[in-house]
Amino acid sequence: MARKKSKEQKHTTSEELMDSSVEINDAEPKVSKNEGVADGKEVSAEEKMKTEVKELNDKYLRLYSEFDNFRRRTAKERLELFKTAGQEVLSAMLPILDDFERAIRSMEDTNDIKALKDGINLVYMKMVNVLDQQGLKAFEAKGEPFDADLHEAVTKIPAPSDDLKGKIVDELEKGYKLNDKILRYAKVVVGE
Repeated sequence: MARKKSKEQKHTTSEELMDSSVEINDAEPKVSKNEGVADGKEVSAEEKMKTEVKELNDKYLRLYSEFDNFRRRTAKERLELFKTAGQEVLSAMLPILDDFERAIRSMEDTNDIKALKDGINLVYMKMVNVLDQQGLKAFEAKGEPFDADLHEAVTKIPAPSDDLKGKIVDELEKGYKLNDKILRYAKVVVGE
């Protein structure tokens, strides 16, 4: 029945529509919130929107809580990682420390300097190998052209020969790289 009336209303003139819209605007329906029966669709849509907002707010709070927990957990894990970062290297260095202690004890009892030197050289080579396994490598500087990215010039001296001008004449401290990153610049003397 409602469809038949809507079809008939389509044939009304525009003046009639304007007159009816003025009447509708002038006559505001007075429906209280408790009378949800007259506007059942609007109340249910409003309730639906309120529940949706409530659900979205709940999801937001849960997501925020999860992110906050994640941030705290990763900060704690990172702090633990920093505390134990050198553990592997230190564990590898302990046998070398033991070797040095044995060498110190043997220095008191022995008069054989050659055997003592050989023992110290073995401990040194063991230490170099452990550090090499961890990615620490010394790089040569003597005779190389001066590079400010690798070397720290302590002083300049007159070059002993023309081919050493602008090159490194002497190395005071070795430079080291840790996995291709400069750990310590080589302290050098440059010829001019």
